[in-house]
Amino acid sequence: MAVIRSNFVRKKTILYRFSEKHKDYIRRCRECSYNVAEGAVRAGKTVDNVFAFAHELKTTPDRIHLATGSTMANAKMNIGDCNGMGLEWIFRGQSHWGKYKDNEALFIKGPATHYKQKIVIFAGGAKEDSYKKIRGNSYGMWIATEINLHHDNTIKEAFNRQLAAKRLKVFWDLNPDNPRAAIYSEYIDRYQKQEEEGNFPGGYNYMHCTIYDNINITEERLHEIESRYDVNSIWYMRDIKGMRVVANGLIFRRFADDISTKKFSFAMKEKPRDIMEINLGIDFGGSGSGHSFAATAITRGFQMVIPLASEWISCKDESGNAIEIDPDMLGIMFCNFVQRILSRYGYVTVVYADSAEQTLIAGIRSSLRKNGLGWVRVENALKTEINDRINATSILMAQGRFAYMDGECDSLVNALCTAVWDPKELTRNVRLDDGTSDIDSLDSFEYTIERQISQLIRYG
Repeated sequence: MAVIRSNFVRKKTILYRFSEKHKDYIRRCRECSYNVAEGAVRAGKTVDNVFAFAHELKTTPDRIHLATGSTMANAKMNIGDCNGMGLEWIFRGQSHWGKYKDNEALFIKGPATHYKQKIVIFAGGAKEDSYKKIRGNSYGMWIATEINLHHDNTIKEAFNRQLAAKRLKVFWDLNPDNPRAAIYSEYIDRYQKQEEEGNFPGGYNYMHCTIYDNINITEERLHEIESRYDVNSIWYMRDIKGMRVVANGLIFRRFADDISTKKFSFAMKEKPRDIMEINLGIDFGGSGSGHSFAATAITRGFQMVIPLASEWISCKDESGNAIEIDPDMLGIMFCNFVQRILSRYGYVTVVYADSAEQTLIAGIRSSLRKNGLGWVRVENALKTEINDRINATSILMAQGRFAYMDGECDSLVNALCTAVWDPKELTRNVRLDDGTSDIDSLDSFEYTIERQISQLIRYG
């Protein structure tokens, strides 16, 4: 009798090491419809959910499933790749990336699924209209990373899309958020209460974990990760301690204390070496706010972030009344700022400008051409999540990887010292923007580094 051999060869085994807490959570995933892992960074919660999700994919009768993140790229990175432990690695040799109804999807078919095709659609969920991308399909299971960054429209739509599921399963992970955030009151804590009352059909499985529960993190690595944070910041409380914390007070307390005590440990007096790129940022004023320019150097290997110069232009007169600055005059001011950087450092890599003001951007480009600077590239600022930008700056400061040119960045220094959280925002963390502090200078600076955050701040 002929022997039929499969062409599938598993060349390498993924080495999993789970603590007992994580093992218990994964075991409960088999019995529960809703599974939520909350905790600190590098706690292993995403790996748990991907592992449990993949196990269910092998036998679920449903064909199409959903994987979401704050963005589609985030979903692919954290769920698809997951540092070599994601779905594409678990089903290596049995899967391929492609398109399904114009959506990014991972197609899985092989011995693990008994040669039945499974399709996992990847989508972003942070925007108000993100839900439109996941319409039109019925999903069996749904795995979401950073569920607290999903828009509520996405959450509700995903649930609606699961109504016909033959094996309904939900896997969520998140870092701790504001304790009054809607993701708790509307979903996570409400489900927990229902489960405790015996009123949650299908079963609810919740785990809270910290970085200390991850047995794969060595003492040396743990110390390295902890050193990235200001122990007085909400990011330390959340990312390391795994606590739900309300933001209050100064945002950059470490920096503000350094200035107020006149230590000036962030100040740099000599021209920085090993500059890799010099990015300029423009935030346009209006409605009483000011225009601001910033120039930032990033050194080789993404080691240091060094604001080289900053400038803030008020849009109010001496009486406090809002005024309009002529676009041509604004263009001349920016050209002077560019010349200031060129004269001292020799080049500019790119300019990132507030994308909400395309007319003013066109005026800036025109002014650059008129002044012999037409080669300077002006692009739209990415304008990523403000709190991601704040967190990145805070980490750089804590690691000693942030400095500024002394005497050249007065407006930015003042803005960093006075930035505070909005005390009236009880359900989310919002930087106060009521005119009492210079948000404009913070924005223009953040535009210069936001595209490099993933290279500057590595959690892997």
